[in-house]
Amino acid sequence: LLSSMGFRPHYRNVLRRKILPHPIAAADVQQSIVMFFSKGDASLAAKTKTTLFESTRDTSKVSDAIGSADTPPLLDAVVCGGGPAGLLSAIMLAKNFNYKVKVYERLPPPPSPTDESVWGDIARFYLIGLGERGQAALKEFGVWDDVEACCTSVPGRMDWAPDAGPDEGVERIFTDRPVTTQVLPRDKLVGVLHQHILQNYQGKIDLEYTKEVQPIDFDNDDRSSVLIGVSDCATDFLRNTPSNFGTQSISTSEESLCDTDSFELITTKLLVAADGTQRTIANQMEKADKEKRDSMSFIEKWRYGSTFHTKRYVDDNQRVYKTIPIKIPSKWRNDLNYSARSKDGRILFDSLPADANGNQCAVLLLKRDDELAQENSDPKKLREVFDEVLPQFSALLDDNMIEDVAKKTPSFLPSFRYAAPRLNQGDRTVILGDAIHTVKPYFGLGANSALEDVQILKRSIESTTTMKEATHLFSKHRANESRALVEISRELDRPGLLGVFTFIVPLVVDSIFNKILPKLFSPNTIAMLQKRENTFCGIRRRKRLERVGQVSILGSLFTALTISARQLIRTLSRVTGKRNTTVAATLVASLSAIALAKKAAVFLVPGLAPADVLNKAPKGRKEEEERSLHTITAYNSGSEDSNMEGGGI
Repeated sequence: LLSSMGFRPHYRNVLRRKILPHPIAAADVQQSIVMFFSKGDASLAAKTKTTLFESTRDTSKVSDAIGSADTPPLLDAVVCGGGPAGLLSAIMLAKNFNYKVKVYERLPPPPSPTDESVWGDIARFYLIGLGERGQAALKEFGVWDDVEACCTSVPGRMDWAPDAGPDEGVERIFTDRPVTTQVLPRDKLVGVLHQHILQNYQGKIDLEYTKEVQPIDFDNDDRSSVLIGVSDCATDFLRNTPSNFGTQSISTSEESLCDTDSFELITTKLLVAADGTQRTIANQMEKADKEKRDSMSFIEKWRYGSTFHTKRYVDDNQRVYKTIPIKIPSKWRNDLNYSARSKDGRILFDSLPADANGNQCAVLLLKRDDELAQENSDPKKLREVFDEVLPQFSALLDDNMIEDVAKKTPSFLPSFRYAAPRLNQGDRTVILGDAIHTVKPYFGLGANSALEDVQILKRSIESTTTMKEATHLFSKHRANESRALVEISRELDRPGLLGVFTFIVPLVVDSIFNKILPKLFSPNTIAMLQKRENTFCGIRRRKRLERVGQVSILGSLFTALTISARQLIRTLSRVTGKRNTTVAATLVASLSAIALAKKAAVFLVPGLAPADVLNKAPKGRKEEEERSLHTITAYNSGSEDSNMEGGGI
């Protein structure tokens, strides 16, 4: 019916989605269309019915009736999502390819990065660390100087192992890294990029806030563009920061957030989806692929292959957190990441500098069902736990702060997810950032890898001649990388005994082999992830090969030891008069007990954190050679030499 009325394909798609969302009787189709265009007005309904159905031979009247038959505006590029990856994508497209770009973001504009009335509330925003990957991307697109001016440098960390006293923290300064980690609130990074665009890309990048993007046709106009609908969203939403949890009831229903019944149609030559965990575009890609596959025959499905989907892992090691602003003593270094934890793994405490004045934002990580993780928990019990487990930090928190923390609603860490098997839809749409790989922020890979995605998209466009080739090349280069990143990160976050074998044992074995044979065996996985030249697929592939080598070497040693042991057993058996099996069992049990007690017992502690393993693991050859360049000391808060401001190198 819509086709016979002269509607072009993209308008038929719009009407099918908005007028006929569910199957209805054929007799009701005309009435549904009439009511949609007339918006319930009786007189307008009569006029619309006459125009649409009694004079359909004159298609110009159809155009007059709907009032929107003009071709939608065609843009060079649209970016869905105004976070770090989205804004950097817009800068990249405008700077390197002279595109005119529109950015649509559901939330209001970010605060100014220099507004101290906003950033003075330390616990309001969670902090991110920009490592080599993130800094390289920001430098490439000319925004690093602006970002660095708002960062705090963090050259190392101070860790208290379980059961360590207040004066027994271990300081580690990282001198072998190519860059120093820079820390700032995520929303401040967004604010810096927003301000950079306003100052440098007027007329090239148009920022539209409180707008929702819904893809309508990924293959519009013979796959030459993407048709999207842009609708208005409420303007009073709070940004998703720790302090805002519980302050406003935000429904997950799109209809309660944005007016999807009324939207503007726009076409774009390139759609970049960087809308984070919201995944509006990715969800529509998944839906479109499923509908397409459902309509295929068996042979067509076999040829088509796997549909686009998001792999969602169940979080079997879930923790929640509460943020705590702290002011460290003047005797403490104000540029270190401080961390401590309980022996049973119940409590994890991690603190990062919020500025250069000794203000830090700490997070208290707890298991979801812990009584202290609940809203309005008992402040007396919280104080008791701090006094027992974290005495060095308990002294920094007064009773009012403890009470505020106890009252807080907990915030949740993201679950592991990745998009597969491709990152493009058709020839004109790509997704990147958290929309394609979501990891927990333990190892600083979330924001950094999202910024790195923008670099890969830029190189894909540069090395091809058409947008079709560029989107497919980006997908080819980054889809497997995203999967590898998530899978590796998840292996480092498994609970209980499984975590011992997927995280602790490999970390220790890698450190030992790297120390003995540094040219053959690489450092541990965590160290490999921090280096920009290492791809995630490359890390996974190399570690698998090294596991084979390690098993082979250990097997050969075991065989040699077995042959030697047999000879020794025969000799001891003749001397003692005991049976061979008795002597062998005694030797194996004794040697194994001694070796395990000496080498492994220090690692098999419940709740052992990465910092503990890295502190206790054997150091690599390179790190040993450089040890003279920095200090690894027991921190003594009462020592006259404990004030290490100015570097402590």
